[in-house]
Amino acid sequence: YLDDRVTFMIENGSVVTKQDILASAGPSPKGISNHLVQADFHVQVYGPVAVTSFTDQSTVHAYGQVSHATYRSTEVWQKEASGWRMISSQTTAVPQDPSAVALPIKMLDEYAGIYRAGADITFVVARHGDELTGAVNGGKPYAIKAELKDVLFTPGQPRLRRIVQRDAAGKVTGIITRRDGLDALVLKRTS
Repeated sequence: YLDDRVTFMIENGSVVTKQDILASAGPSPKGISNHLVQADFHVQVYGPVAVTSFTDQSTVHAYGQVSHATYRSTEVWQKEASGWRMISSQTTAVPQDPSAVALPIKMLDEYAGIYRAGADITFVVARHGDELTGAVNGGKPYAIKAELKDVLFTPGQPRLRRIVQRDAAGKVTGIITRRDGLDALVLKRTS
């Protein structure tokens, strides 16, 4: 069903050809299996062109372990003399929140403080019992969780991490806000 000129973007952003797709087809390596369940399938027809969208839930069994991922895809199909052929596909991985870990209260207290990026951005981290919250410029506080020591995240924003910076003595000196693995904003601790 693939047109010879198909533009096919996979979840990591790479563009592959029909030949690449056919060359990668085949059974999974021994000890690995992938089960896909498709949901939310929609089709919109525009004369000789159709656009489909759907979600894939992937369950991978690899050497006795199980992992899950979710992907969203949009495909464009064109009606040709020989039938419908896919001319374009784009798949994106749907980011998921990481698992949170419980850190000792003493460590949460180390994170609590005021952080600034220039004169215009103030980020306040506060501890409430065994939980952290963050607030930007006096706004409404929101939950902050720890992925691991010195790596924080906000539930519902899985592409964002806050990396805690420490000096040589281990004292917290700042936080780097990182989006998609790239440093976006450096905040220095002021109190």
